[in-house]
Amino acid sequence: MGFKKQIDEYLVMYSANTFAPRIGMRSKGAYLGQAVFHPNGKVLPADLLRPDGSVDLMYHLEDFQNIIDVLRNEKPVFLMFSGVGPGFENAIGTNYEVAGEGEA
Repeated sequence: MGFKKQIDEYLVMYSANTFAPRIGMRSKGAYLGQAVFHPNGKVLPADLLRPDGSVDLMYHLEDFQNIIDVLRNEKPVFLMFSGVGPGFENAIGTNYEVAGEGEA
């Protein structure tokens, strides 16, 4: 049940108490899932596929700046999900770009 969907909108959440920092993502108004940021050095839980089809991708907090930079500065950006467990690669990423294209 893998997919690749373009991310149109994102929402940054730094909640109080025990909730991990996260970035929620939507495509055409539909919720895709979130990137959840865990303490550096801790073993990450497995990525999660929810019953509604949305996903939680698990990252270390040190990856927050990289993810937010991609969401802010690249276009198009996609959420790619291939499955849960060893051997599956899930990601937030871009399309191929022309080499030497530079900034517009």
